[in-house]
Amino acid sequence: MAPTLSYKIPVSVLVVIYTPRLDVLLIERADHPGFWQSVTGSQDALDEPLLETALREVEEETGIVATPARMQDWRLSNGYEIYPAWRHRYAPGVTRNTEHVFGLCLPDRCAVTLSPREHTDSGWLAHRDAAEKCFSPSNAEAILLLPRFLRSVDA
Repeated sequence: MAPTLSYKIPVSVLVVIYTPRLDVLLIERADHPGFWQSVTGSQDALDEPLLETALREVEEETGIVATPARMQDWRLSNGYEIYPAWRHRYAPGVTRNTEHVFGLCLPDRCAVTLSPREHTDSGWLAHRDAAEKCFSPSNAEAILLLPRFLRSVDA
């Protein structure tokens, strides 16, 4: 068994959960009320495949158990400066993160089970409204790209 790292790995996933009607699920951060986002999370281990990270984070943050076939790797990545408020979670000197974007198409809106230590509220919004509500520019941009990646739930 690999040892647990004491610092977050600066490689993460962003998972846009959506419906064929372009409704997007957003969740509100517990540590920053008013900060709405899609599912996000870092790799647990340096060798954890990004798809596994995406599937794990979706289940941890929403209770949705997705299959690998439902998860779509958008083959987009964003490099960004880690917000100063969260840098203590990373090794000293780490200031940048690379985020890999995935999409998860569900047949319809559904209820979610939030992890209360991470998120306090959730909501489904039309994709443009969801993009406006996101605090993260890269999350908003990914949501606005959603029509390009729209995938049938039968895929």
